Amino acid sequence: MQKIGITTTIPVEVIFAAGKTPVDLNNIFITHPECSKLVEQAELAGYPRNICGWIKGLYSTILVDEEIDTLVAVTQGDCSNTHALMETLQLKGIKIIPFSYPFDRDQELLELQIDKFVQALGTSWEAVRTAKEELDQIRAKVHRLDQLTWQENLVSGFENHLYQVSCSDMMGEPQGFAEELDAFLAEVAERSPYKEEVRLGYMGVPPIVTDLYQYIEELGGRIVFNEVQRQFSMPYGVKDLVEQYRLFTYPYDIFGRIADIQREIERRKIDGLIHYTQSFCFRQIEDLIIRQKIGIPILTLEGDRPGPLDARSKIRIESFLELFR
Repeated sequence: MQKIGITTTIPVEVIFAAGKTPVDLNNIFITHPECSKLVEQAELAGYPRNICGWIKGLYSTILVDEEIDTLVAVTQGDCSNTHALMETLQLKGIKIIPFSYPFDRDQELLELQIDKFVQALGTSWEAVRTAKEELDQIRAKVHRLDQLTWQENLVSGFENHLYQVSCSDMMGEPQGFAEELDAFLAEVAERSPYKEEVRLGYMGVPPIVTDLYQYIEELGGRIVFNEVQRQFSMPYGVKDLVEQYRLFTYPYDIFGRIADIQREIERRKIDGLIHYTQSFCFRQIEDLIIRQKIGIPILTLEGDRPGPLDARSKIRIESFLELFR
C-alpha cells in the first residue's frame, strides 16, 4: 500500500478509503533513534536555526523514507511554516496535496476541501464513510482509555498522550492498533489506581522533549488531560464526517480551544495547567490570551530540539508543583 505522509491530523478516513497508508511524520520523527540528527540534516540543507524543530524534523524524515513520495500538507489551520516546508519538499520531488481548514469553521468550505481531497486520491464518499465507521470503533477504545486516565486513575499521562496522538494515523495499521489497544485496556484493568498529589492538564502541541510526563510523575503529579492529543481522537462522537472535522478544535481559533479546555478542567478536577510552546512558533503569542481566559495556575514551558528536559525547565516544574502543596 502506498504511504502518504501527513503533517498533522487531517481527514485520515480519505486516505484509508483510497487503499493507502497514512504516516504521521511527527510520530516517525520524534521516535527516530537519531531524531536530533534529523534536525541537523535540515539545517545543513539550508533551514535556518530560528525555525521550529518540528518543521526541520519533518523535512528530513520524509526524505530518509524512500517509500513516501506524497505529502498532505495543511496550508491553513496548522503551522505557518508548512508553506515553505511544502515548497522545499516539492523541490526534492515530493508530490504535494494541499488541505485547508477554513478559519471560521465554515461547513460548506470544509466540505469542499474534503471533497477535493477525496477526488485527489481517487476514492468516493461512500468508501470514506465506511472507513469512518471502522475508525470510530477504534476511537471509542481510545476514549475509554482517556476515561480510565482521569476518572479511574489507571493510566499515566504519557500513556494517555501516546495512544491519543497515534489516532492521527492509527499507526498506519488500524487493525493492529485496535489489537494493541485491547491488550493495553486489559492490562490496565488489573492496576492499582494512581494517587497523585497534583492533577495537571497539558495544552499545546505534543512536546518535543522526551521525559516531561515521567518527570512530573516522579515529583508526585500526573497529567490527566492532553488537550491537542485528545482532539486527535475526535472525542465528540458525531456520525457526520464534515461535522467531526468542524468540531475538531486544533485548526481553528484559540477561543474554541479555550472553551474545550475549561470544560475539561472542571470535569477532570484539574489543579493547574502546563502550556507547552515550541520555540519560534507563532502559537507562543496565544499564551497571553490563555492566561487572561483560564482561571487556574499556568506554567508555560518552551521546547526547541528533541531530548530530555533541561535543568531550568525541571526547576520550574518542581516549583510549580510546590505551589499546590
